[in-house]
Amino acid sequence: MAWKLDGTYFENCNCDWVCPCSVTSFAAPGTYDRCQVVLNYHVNSGEIDGVDVSGLTVALVCDTPGKMLDGGWRVGLIIDAKASEEQAGKLGQVFGGAAGGPIASLAPLIGELLGMERAPIDYADEGSRHRVRIGDQIDIEVEDYTPEGQTEPTRLSGINHPSNSTITIARPTRSSVKAFGMEFQTAGKSAFSAPFSWSA
Repeated sequence: MAWKLDGTYFENCNCDWVCPCSVTSFAAPGTYDRCQVVLNYHVNSGEIDGVDVSGLTVALVCDTPGKMLDGGWRVGLIIDAKASEEQAGKLGQVFGGAAGGPIASLAPLIGELLGMERAPIDYADEGSRHRVRIGDQIDIEVEDYTPEGQTEPTRLSGINHPSNSTITIARPTRSSVKAFGMEFQTAGKSAFSAPFSWSA
């Protein structure tokens, strides 16, 4: 299976700002005993095994130990309701890790797959603000952090992150998650954003 996806991503987790897991490429423990995070991926343009998946969004909802490299992640996948059955199947293979690529590198850390759901997803990038609304389960908006007097947001580079080796520090202005048996509100906590470009 050959595939290529280009788009944008943002995440929001329950760590105090800024998440030490991402800063240390998952080596340092998070702020709390459990890390709860939602990673949102919007495909601007993409094709998986000849199937066009442009314009679709996928979210990963994860509950992990404080130190992510310890494994035992609990992961649920939500796929855009706009996707056809064929598109959803292909996206499930890529974002579930079965088709290789960056998400596949996380597979050894996953202890429990909580399932794959379909839901209406409204995703938007508006300059430095990024937001997603997924049915009545998830409502998150984050804003990239630009220090006073600066013109560019603060970025982390040279990290081992599945989305990109450079990610922008952001902060959630609104956050409510209730999915796969997890429920958390993390406004004011940690967030990141970045473009992503994957292929396998």
